[in-house]
Amino acid sequence: MNPSIARLDLPAQTIASSHGKARDMLEDSQRKLGFVPQMYAHMVNSPGLLQTYLQGYELFRAESGFTAVEQEVVFLSISRFNGCTYCMAAHSMIADKMSRVPADILKALREGQPLSDARLQALATFTTIMAESRGTPSPAQLEAFRAAGYSDRQALEIVLAIAVKTLSNYANHILHTPSDAAFQDYAWAPHP
Repeated sequence: MNPSIARLDLPAQTIASSHGKARDMLEDSQRKLGFVPQMYAHMVNSPGLLQTYLQGYELFRAESGFTAVEQEVVFLSISRFNGCTYCMAAHSMIADKMSRVPADILKALREGQPLSDARLQALATFTTIMAESRGTPSPAQLEAFRAAGYSDRQALEIVLAIAVKTLSNYANHILHTPSDAAFQDYAWAPHP
């Protein structure tokens, strides 16, 4: 993590140290994932923050209309734009092991290079434009997204993904969330 970024003085929570809604979310994570990710253990210091993140994340996964590969393109594009080392590592592992993102696409996303698949490149470009412009793409930029075969509904789903990743990326920055062992092989650092 970047030492020039302020750090909140909030400890990672555990199932044993948390209560109520916070404990329920950590127990649910343990059941579903087999462990409590460091990000959740830190974000749960604000139960509403973690709950909002989890709900938005699940809705994007279930209802966005994007394939699993496309979802990772969106999440990795946002996390790279925001410079989140934790989410880049986590989503790189998910992209590789679960979503089956082709290796060359994952490498290009991590390095900020052009993608070999034109449709995925259009998605990555539009996602980054949406984050960079704070939701104000030009008509030509939106038309390029549509021309790649994506719908206006999916443009709105990118807004949901940006909201979700902003919650996690910003929290990880200010909490200096350490990476989990599960993601160590996918460590990432922004290029200077």
